Amino acid sequence: MKPLHQRLSLFVDGKDAYTFVPIEPLGAQSLTIHRATGDIVLNPPNKAIPSTAARYEKTVYGILGMISLALSEYVVIMTGREHRARFLGHDIYRAADFDILPLNPNVSAQNPSHPVEGHLLALVRAHLFGGYFLFSYTFDLSRRLQAQWSESESDTTRPLWKQADDRFFWNKFLQSRLIDTEIAQELSPYILPTIYGTFDLRTSYIHGHRIQLCLISRRSRYRAGTRYFRRGIDHEGHVANFNETEQILLVEESAAGRISNIENFTHKLSFVQIRGSVPVFWGEINTLRYKPDLQIMDLQNTVDAMRLHLEEQISLYGEQCLINLVNQKGHEQPVKEAYERAIAQTELPEAKYRYFDFHNECKHMRWDRINILVEKMQEDLVNFGYFHLNMLQAEPAVKIQKGVVRTNCMDNLDRTNVVQAALAKWTLNYQLKDLGVLTEGEELDDFQALSQDFREMWADHADLISRAYAGSGALKTDFTRANKRTKMGHLEDGYKSVMRYIRNNYFDGARQDGFDLVTGAWTPRKNPITAVSLLADTRPLIIRSVPYVASFSLFMICAGLTLPRTSDYSLLYYFTLWFVIAALSIIFIMLHGIDYVSWPRLIPPTDIIHYKGPGFRSAHHGKGLMGPWGQKFTISRKAVTANGVVHGGRKRAPTNYMEEIEKGTKSRVD
Repeated sequence: MKPLHQRLSLFVDGKDAYTFVPIEPLGAQSLTIHRATGDIVLNPPNKAIPSTAARYEKTVYGILGMISLALSEYVVIMTGREHRARFLGHDIYRAADFDILPLNPNVSAQNPSHPVEGHLLALVRAHLFGGYFLFSYTFDLSRRLQAQWSESESDTTRPLWKQADDRFFWNKFLQSRLIDTEIAQELSPYILPTIYGTFDLRTSYIHGHRIQLCLISRRSRYRAGTRYFRRGIDHEGHVANFNETEQILLVEESAAGRISNIENFTHKLSFVQIRGSVPVFWGEINTLRYKPDLQIMDLQNTVDAMRLHLEEQISLYGEQCLINLVNQKGHEQPVKEAYERAIAQTELPEAKYRYFDFHNECKHMRWDRINILVEKMQEDLVNFGYFHLNMLQAEPAVKIQKGVVRTNCMDNLDRTNVVQAALAKWTLNYQLKDLGVLTEGEELDDFQALSQDFREMWADHADLISRAYAGSGALKTDFTRANKRTKMGHLEDGYKSVMRYIRNNYFDGARQDGFDLVTGAWTPRKNPITAVSLLADTRPLIIRSVPYVASFSLFMICAGLTLPRTSDYSLLYYFTLWFVIAALSIIFIMLHGIDYVSWPRLIPPTDIIHYKGPGFRSAHHGKGLMGPWGQKFTISRKAVTANGVVHGGRKRAPTNYMEEIEKGTKSRVD
């Protein structure tokens, strides 16, 4: 296997080509991308750089791939990296800075000539700088230790990008231009796979044993997106917010306090859990209310899609224990019932369903009662086991994890984080006792340093997963950090909930577009002239004007506070007028809330918003007045909103055949 190039010098030959030259080793084959044709050429060793080429001012730490937008194709390069840790002899990095290079010599990535191109470039940049991308030049971060061990023989001849787990190879779509070439094998030193996830590593000492605790999460690139715009399952069996979390324990027999250079630990243990959205067809529709409208779609292939999902997990991980934490009352009840109806029809003996009423069991801040679930799960945890590679013997002894716990709540964030951390803690105790590091009467909490590291790692892990999906840190992390629920934690949760509301309603549309663009769920139009609707606001004039009326009325109220008190009656009439206008404006906005939500523009969720088939809908908020009065005073809704959502349940038909072709496709091309 050829090693990946870790540092590259970039030479720009005017409008002709980009040439990437490895800094180490000297004389290695350079890579040229011709700007006029887009051809990718691997040059002979020691080929001279053209005298007309100028050296790029930054060092390139990896090529993330190429993406085609409206006016040009672009090369996405990494120009900054942050060293996170050294793990099992391998350096782990986080991608920290990026540049985007246009192939079209007449296009500037900094000042694009067309607003649509600028909009699409902004989406790509926001995704790159807003994500948490991890990579290693010598270690496959996308696969758990057990998978790496089982495929270790074949890995010796495969490049790193071929070893990567397809689900977690985040920049697979971007790298498809290099992967799909006839010389992909020769290009392997330039194809750098990354994951979107988390990584943390802590070292401590217990009873003479050097211990490293590592926590890795890997986010699936399938059905990727934000909290309210990616829910449930798709027809291929992929679920939203699917994450694999691996807790790795490394134990070395070395004296406590002594610095060791040994990186091949005696014992390598891995415990894997997964999370994913409730695997039925459902969604929540933002209406500016705190609780969105819940929509469950009873499609004919719901059971088939769930079976596809579970069969894939069983083939990858073994038996499944499905923990459902969705509330059995109130807003979430229909989701729980839909899940249970479908799972009862899948008839998969390897998938065992278990329900835990989280909020009822842990109400009144009784979070210690999470142990009720852990106690019920102990038999399954013991039967599933964990991966254990024992290097003490001449032939390494191996134990295999034979099953996995799949946990979900509504968002697969806060309650799921608490439960996964509790199961991971029980397993860590079990592992340490099994190795003889802890005696029978000792527990993890008896060792402050390791216990604190464990809590901080899981809390930080929860925050990063939550920011990626919901736009704010995770709730309930005070319990994970301090092992108890606090009043200050409740206040922090209130602040985070407000931030989630603001971002989910007013900013997540663009974030979702970034996910769809970078993962290849949507292919951009080739002609920006027919793509103007991506930026145009075609909502009715009254819809667009009411927020300005509300803002002006609030301004007039504030201005009125500075007016001289010439007459109490005149001020009373003045404030009454503007308060009434402000109140009516706000009421109007709430009644038409769907029109004011920031919806995705590339793949608008029209099919969910205007779903008419069998299923459950909690309400129809945000669509204006309902009933006879609504029909009498309703606004004409023939136009497409600025967000791409069409009132009346349809998408706008393309104006001509060429626009339909240039619209792109929703199907994944890789």
